[in-house]
Amino acid sequence: MLLTAEIGITSCLAMIIGVIFKPWLKFGKIKVESYWFFPLLGGIVLIIAGKCDIKRLASALAAENAVNPIKILVLFISMTFLSIYLDETGFFSYLAEKTLRLAKTSQVKIFVFLYLTVSFLTVFTSNDIIILTFTPFICYFSKNAKINPLPYLVAEFVAANTWSMALIIGNPTNIYLASFSGIGFFEYVKVMFLPTVFAASVSLLMLLLIFKKSLSQSIKPVYKDVSIKDKTLLVNGLVHLGVCTILLAVSSYTGWEMWLISFVSALSLALSTSVISAVRKTNRTIVSESLKRSPWQLVPFVLSMFIIVQSLDQSGITKLVGESLGSTQPVLKFGISSFLASNAINNIPMSVLFCSFLETFPQTALPATYATIIGSNIGAFLTPIGALAGIMWSNILKKQEVKFSFASFVKYGALISLPALFAALAGLWLTLAF
Repeated sequence: MLLTAEIGITSCLAMIIGVIFKPWLKFGKIKVESYWFFPLLGGIVLIIAGKCDIKRLASALAAENAVNPIKILVLFISMTFLSIYLDETGFFSYLAEKTLRLAKTSQVKIFVFLYLTVSFLTVFTSNDIIILTFTPFICYFSKNAKINPLPYLVAEFVAANTWSMALIIGNPTNIYLASFSGIGFFEYVKVMFLPTVFAASVSLLMLLLIFKKSLSQSIKPVYKDVSIKDKTLLVNGLVHLGVCTILLAVSSYTGWEMWLISFVSALSLALSTSVISAVRKTNRTIVSESLKRSPWQLVPFVLSMFIIVQSLDQSGITKLVGESLGSTQPVLKFGISSFLASNAINNIPMSVLFCSFLETFPQTALPATYATIIGSNIGAFLTPIGALAGIMWSNILKKQEVKFSFASFVKYGALISLPALFAALAGLWLTLAF
């Protein structure tokens, strides 16, 4: 038990240190991100040391239930592909540019419009995709308008990781936790609508208060002409995303698994695009580019963290920790503990770990699950460790030469995430109580 705990803790600490001080590792000409390398190494060590039973691990990976990590990965990467495809058509840049033109010279209007645009798109795509696509655009716009990019960057990040709670598909942690507790698409929306609105309202208010002085200055932005690269492909992408979302919404009634719906939708989009290209006799690379940009590094990260959590579970550690949480006040306890745990081990492995805790108290599993979902989303903007979105966002800012240290992240994160967390938990309590 002790060795398992030591390897697990060391892997997580190495991941945190790597993200802060050395996000990239070089092995000759090969360059890899450190956040998934260290957990992978830890998982391999646990298997070699005999602390993770191979048969039990294989059984978990081959399980027919909805929380099979491979199915979760297929679902998330497929949805990511659909969103990246739309970005490749110029859809997100086009919307962002039109939004900024509506605001004209008012920074407050630009700020609010951008927040609303990011929020709306996050609900139907995912927080990671919005951050990947909007962050470079915000950096470009701010540089040309000669304004401070931080209010807009922080607002984008907060909006994406708050409104990702609204639907199951907004975040892989939502998918994993909701699937574990057997929560359907509409049941999820019914419960999580009020917590999301509460958290979003509080976070927007905090953002406006924090950046009030910076946003009071007028600007003369320099716009660029942004157009849709290919309207036919855009319509193709929107239709596939729309149909996929509808099918996911009714999946609990049809009995179709969400991972299969998203996979077939992504495959259909790729094949239909190939047919369009063949008819046109053009060599479009939108599918290959979308595949290249998909977060494939998520695969070794999730699987290695799953191995670590399986090892902790097999050793009895998760049962002891789960029992220490107790069965009283599940909304408060699981909400706060998942929020903090996300920033210790990242929200994806946290979700896998907390599923083991939820098994300890089946009588309070549903409120505890929803509280954990809240913690996994809002925990993303306390530190860069909280979610993959934070790691990707920080890396983009470095490439764009925007100075935003780990300490700055925590400073803004604490001011916004703590009020948002308690607002969301209050919304959850009201929803469940009435």
